Amino acid sequence: MKQLSRQEAVDDGLLDSFEASPTGDGRWSATIGPSWWGWSGPHGGAIAALAVRVGADAAPGTSVRALDLRFVGKPDGGELLLTPTVREVGRHTRVVDVTVTQAGVDIASASVTTGRVGESAPTDVIDRVAGVPGPEGLDPFMVPPEIVPMGAQLDVRPVDGPLALTGADEAWMRAWITTRTPMAVDAGYLALLADCLPPAVFPILTAPLALPTVAFSMHVTAPLDDATPAPILVHTRNTSTSGGWSVDDTTLRDRGGRLLASARQSRRVLGWPVR
Repeated sequence: MKQLSRQEAVDDGLLDSFEASPTGDGRWSATIGPSWWGWSGPHGGAIAALAVRVGADAAPGTSVRALDLRFVGKPDGGELLLTPTVREVGRHTRVVDVTVTQAGVDIASASVTTGRVGESAPTDVIDRVAGVPGPEGLDPFMVPPEIVPMGAQLDVRPVDGPLALTGADEAWMRAWITTRTPMAVDAGYLALLADCLPPAVFPILTAPLALPTVAFSMHVTAPLDDATPAPILVHTRNTSTSGGWSVDDTTLRDRGGRLLASARQSRRVLGWPVR
């Protein structure tokens, strides 16, 4: 993946959307405004994306390979401060711990793993699917912005599978997603999109529930060597909802069907599923 220089990062749509910039003391400042709020507050995927970008900036010359993030507080619309701490692991691997605080209170703790990516080889294992229609010609779908404001920020085009809150028999969704503000296709962008579909259990429900994310992880699986803004195929599937917890697995693919990243979320279930 081409690493963005500091100036390129400042000019990028993702950072501009969240007013993110270095503060001059090794930290970054960002604000997730009301237009990027989800069901009950700032979009968790935006916090994940910002943590990835701050981690990448702190480890120049390497590419983001993984993110592990835990939410430890409830954010609001105020200023976020992101503080990176770099640990060297061997010659070309870095682990960047990113602490996210708001008004002196911890909101999230992230670990961003970065490393040098080698050249492609004939022995590479590539996960690719075929036969998925592209976003052109597919009908857009938008959650009403008065319910989920961030819905207006996205172009979502369902491919197949059930829609949220339709009382379906299967708990999964698949759609092409792109942000209306052009953003570079990098690990931060993938982290943002991995959390843009509703919780994957929603298709089997007929009324929404609060399912806040507690733990989020993502692994980059392919070189992100083309940063040109583009739609991403996001497929999320609920693997378990029981005992007050819900787990979703998500894949993110490019137009050629190549797997770019996989993600997993553990959510608290605040209420009981309604069929």
